Amino acid sequence: MSDPKPIDGREELAAARLGSLHIRLGALMALLTFFDGYDTFNPAYVIHYVMRPWHLQPAQAGLLVSSGLAGFLIGTLTHGPIADRFGRRGTLIGGLGIAGLFTLATPVLGNSFGAFCLLRVLTGLGLGVLLPLATTYINELAPRRVANRFAIWGVGLGWALGGTVAGLIGVFLTPAHCWRVLYWIGALSIPLALVLPLLLPESIQFLIARGRTDDVRALLTRLRPERAMLYRAAVFRQPDNAAAAGSVAVLLSARYRRTSLTIWLTAFLSLFCIFGLSGWVPTVMMRRGESFGASFGFGALLQIISFVGGLACGYVADRHGSNRAALAFWWTIGGAAVLFLFVSNSHLGNLIGIAAAGFFAMGPMFVLNNLTAQSYETGLRASAVGLELGIGRFGAILGPFVIGVLQQTFHGSGAVFIAIGCAALMAGAAILLLGREQKPAAGFAVPPALHG
Repeated sequence: MSDPKPIDGREELAAARLGSLHIRLGALMALLTFFDGYDTFNPAYVIHYVMRPWHLQPAQAGLLVSSGLAGFLIGTLTHGPIADRFGRRGTLIGGLGIAGLFTLATPVLGNSFGAFCLLRVLTGLGLGVLLPLATTYINELAPRRVANRFAIWGVGLGWALGGTVAGLIGVFLTPAHCWRVLYWIGALSIPLALVLPLLLPESIQFLIARGRTDDVRALLTRLRPERAMLYRAAVFRQPDNAAAAGSVAVLLSARYRRTSLTIWLTAFLSLFCIFGLSGWVPTVMMRRGESFGASFGFGALLQIISFVGGLACGYVADRHGSNRAALAFWWTIGGAAVLFLFVSNSHLGNLIGIAAAGFFAMGPMFVLNNLTAQSYETGLRASAVGLELGIGRFGAILGPFVIGVLQQTFHGSGAVFIAIGCAALMAGAAILLLGREQKPAAGFAVPPALHG
């Protein structure tokens, strides 16, 4: 009897129908990224309370946001090879646990500018794992026909809701309980880290790469029960790129160089916009004459509308088969929306401008993460997404700091909106430089949404 023909596990996942296990695992990724989004954006609501007691200039206040992003950068750049070698599951759980412990320490020990920034760096080491690795995990799981939308629901929704909840707590709870309440609530990530080992399976594509055939059969059977008989005696095709896993040199090889450099530049510009805008919106809006509640509400609006914008961008990309064109359109309109805030300073104008900026300038980042995950093979994927977000984090770190310097230098918000608007327009132009992707290696199924 001849040996059975090897089955391509990636194609099995891509061709699957969306089922209950997909939804459950997507919900777990949303819970993980909820705490990422929550913790990433809550320093914006701390600035108002500590600038005077800690005698901070605007440029220093920007570091309250940027310090956590510095730790995030380290975690993002270092987790990829670890996850590619030891697994997505354990790395995700470990990152959440680290973030939770230092979040808990922040309201207890973060009583000065230096102590707060140090604790933010340490928290960021754990947070740096969550968004890129959750993106990798869910893209390896996503059925092809809903690749962008499923990933955005699973990752983008959690991240946006986390930022939104941080804004709501800033509005309704910090006036009575000061800024520390943000971190007491953020420490609820610790119980989640304790129960995740019981709920979260390992990534199928990682299991295939490690030859754990029995685990692959069991999990695929749960995801595609109609093919259970086939999987009982199945042999799974091994990826041919295991030696390249985690290698920056491969990402910069002739095959991937144009893709990698373009994605890195675009991520830098996009995250400069996202964190420069969201980190300072409450403070800037108060200086433009908005009330405390309205100013903090604008911060919450940015987060939830960014998810809606990302979902719409993903829908357009899936429907028309062009991530690149959808991203370019979204960032161009987003840049124009931010520049609109430069010429308008009415309450209605602020509301329209902020909503459009969140929808068009912040939403596309979710689709860019998906494009990155889809652009590389399994052994490179966690490293590629991690490096994209890691390099992008330089923009995220610079965004709040540069915006603080601009406010300190020009004593107004005009230069802020010009800088962010131009960065969004440049991101739209940069992604147009990314031509049709080169053909991947044999055995790698590319979702239709990648082409464009």
